[in-house]
Amino acid sequence: MPGGGKSTVGRHLARQLGLRFYDVDTVIEERIGCPIRAFFEREGESSFRDIEQEVIGELAALPNVVIATGGGAVLRADNRAALRERTTVVYLRSSPEELFRRLRHDTRRPLLQVADPMGKLRELYAVRDPLYRQTAHFVIETGRPSVPTLVSMILMQLELAGIVDPATAPSPVDARQPRS
Repeated sequence: MPGGGKSTVGRHLARQLGLRFYDVDTVIEERIGCPIRAFFEREGESSFRDIEQEVIGELAALPNVVIATGGGAVLRADNRAALRERTTVVYLRSSPEELFRRLRHDTRRPLLQVADPMGKLRELYAVRDPLYRQTAHFVIETGRPSVPTLVSMILMQLELAGIVDPATAPSPVDARQPRS
């Protein structure tokens, strides 16, 4: 969902694991040469979703990366399949009320520039939550923990599943040190 912490947590997780981080929205903005909001207004959601699908397909094929998708990426079956089959998906689940608390002053998200953003978040959640759950390998309830706590929760799940080797993953202290 928008405001779920995907980019922030993804960036920290990548740093912790020593992997490259890609934010799908940032890659899209670099590709289209303008902010997503401007493209969305000019070209429409369908054109945006076409580019998003292309970028997700490319990034999901890369080895050893952490990817933060846009909140609507799960709306297309091809995206859900690419993510589920070629990556390990972590759904950072937040209630619409928690998301509204985080986003109430945000003016950059095109879908939330409406008269009733809380109602829009509830509507998005009703449609997307089942798709996120269908796509995810792990669901992490975000609530209000700090970013380091969320990263630790994700790492614990990945370690328990045998995806990350705790013996080779850097400790939280190591992850804060600059890498050369």
